[in-house]
Amino acid sequence: MMRCGGVRMTTPMRRNETPGAMRRGAMRESGMRKTTTIAVRTKAAAMKAEEVSADSEKEFNAYIVGVNAKIEDALDKSVPMQYPERLHESMRYSLLAGGKRIRPALCLAACELVGGDMDTAMPTACALEMIHTMSLIHDDLPSMDNDDFRRGKPTNHKVYGEEMAILAGDALLSHAFEYIGRETKGVSADKVLRVIVDVGKCVGSEGLVGGQVVDIDSEGAGPENVTIETLQYIHAHKTGALLEVSVTAGAILGGASEEQIGKLERYAQNIGLAFQVVDDILDCTASSEELGKTAGKDVAVGKATYPSLVGMEESERIAADLISKAKAELEGFDPVKVRPLLGLADYIKNRKN
Repeated sequence: MMRCGGVRMTTPMRRNETPGAMRRGAMRESGMRKTTTIAVRTKAAAMKAEEVSADSEKEFNAYIVGVNAKIEDALDKSVPMQYPERLHESMRYSLLAGGKRIRPALCLAACELVGGDMDTAMPTACALEMIHTMSLIHDDLPSMDNDDFRRGKPTNHKVYGEEMAILAGDALLSHAFEYIGRETKGVSADKVLRVIVDVGKCVGSEGLVGGQVVDIDSEGAGPENVTIETLQYIHAHKTGALLEVSVTAGAILGGASEEQIGKLERYAQNIGLAFQVVDDILDCTASSEELGKTAGKDVAVGKATYPSLVGMEESERIAADLISKAKAELEGFDPVKVRPLLGLADYIKNRKN
């Protein structure tokens, strides 16, 4: 039956068409309409998710803009120019070279999320950036990754020489721990000590350095000789460990409960691994100008990467899954204060450099 102008009309039966055939045709049409409806709803949901992700990323960028001036000012004061001038100039050259300042921003956001004050975590935030800068200076050396550019500028050893670059990195590393211990105010000594221990662990043989060593040992081995578990270890330690402690240190200094610290730790582990998976993807897809460093280096030296082991499509799926898991760990936190951490997850997923 059809309605036309309020009058019920009967659809005429086609010649030689039985009532059973008509019913089957109607069922097919109904099924097609349902399929179309589902497809439309799925597409609408996907578009809505993309809009939410974009909004979340915008909020993260807004947060970064808001705190970056404070971070830059604090970093400038943390390593003043003094004798020997060339050493401190080298330290400041790389420390103040710009960038998103993701690690200090994470530390500050986590501290505020659990009710702490940004100023309480600022010394640790600066220390984490010192350590990150050290790792970049050393990573760029000819004996390591042998890179000529970092963040669009000549690398430290290209400007100051290899000897000074090594010593500048060493000085930044040792100064980081001194800075946390000396400058952190209004927090109990046991919490400051816990942060110092956690930061030390994330940098050493159980963290960044350990991941770097396995990365070097795996270089040139080829995808067939490096397992996905080995690659996960490299990324979780070489990159993820410092991101993880950036979040947990801020939470500890902000007075978080152990349950909150655990949730934030798992959040950071997931975004840390996702960050490196995306980095592997960008090394294959982005230009040197977009990255601010030499593109295609991983492939050139025979490093195992997610795309080389599982392919580009699966790498993108893994990154998206890690981001979803990270966001799930943030459920239950203050919906306003948690936005920077949610936004960071979306930024990592969508970043171009």
